[in-house]
Amino acid sequence: MKSTASTSDKILDIAQSLIVAGGYNGFSYADISDAIGIRKASIHHHFPAKAELVAVLVDRYTRQAAAGLQSLREQAASPADQLQFYIDYWRSCIENASQPFCVCAMLASEMQMLPDEVASRVRAHFQGLAAWLTSVLQAGVEQGLFRLDKRPEEQAQMLMASVHGAMLSARALGDPGLFIAVVGPEIVRLRAAGC
Repeated sequence: MKSTASTSDKILDIAQSLIVAGGYNGFSYADISDAIGIRKASIHHHFPAKAELVAVLVDRYTRQAAAGLQSLREQAASPADQLQFYIDYWRSCIENASQPFCVCAMLASEMQMLPDEVASRVRAHFQGLAAWLTSVLQAGVEQGLFRLDKRPEEQAQMLMASVHGAMLSARALGDPGLFIAVVGPEIVRLRAAGC
């Protein structure tokens, strides 16, 4: 049984790296087979269809992201620090190439072509992230740390778009420093407005 979970996790890990590199349609079970050294039939045993594989992957990614965001709340009481830790997490991932792009952001770029079971999970991921950002921004306003130009829900969407757009710019131009160059001033503006 332990071997099965390990193989499933390896399949999911490789699928995630392939999606980050080329999107949903940019990989096949043959690519996973080559990377892990198992037969395609073994992959089909764990995940009978590609849509099922990616749906499970998005569920896992969303759980990991939710746990990470909860950990930020536990590590830092200040909403300003929580937001900074979130930005620093992505800056570090992009700079050291450990996770240079959000898998759900990559999938979102193909939303019209995704199977419904994957698209609905990608949407849910972004709804959860937006809710977290909204709560952080709202708490920051209540504590006098932030002043927002828009309602917290709208500002959260703008910030989320800025973070993912900055990832895209850093990737497109091969310059990891672009991430913080794009996002950093927005965070400074939010915090300076609250001072």
